[in-house]
Amino acid sequence: MSEELGLLVRDIGDAGMAEMSASPGLAAAVDQHVSAVREQVGTPGPDELMGYLHTFAEDAFRRGWWPESTSDWEFVRIVAVCWMLRGPGES
Repeated sequence: MSEELGLLVRDIGDAGMAEMSASPGLAAAVDQHVSAVREQVGTPGPDELMGYLHTFAEDAFRRGWWPESTSDWEFVRIVAVCWMLRGPGES
């Protein structure tokens, strides 16, 4: 992942996690995405999560996605993976 893409993904994750405390709908959507990621990749460790995030973000941007809404599918998936990377009690 390029440095620019990595910074954007980090910023999306940070913004989304901050917004989760004020938006129960976003928190619920993130929870659903966390479950979906776990179904897809099991109980991933940090390396697996980073690999997943890398592939997901690059594919999304290649398709022309750009973060314009905190409720779009790609935004919520990135926030979910970033939340998983922080681990329990660190968000």
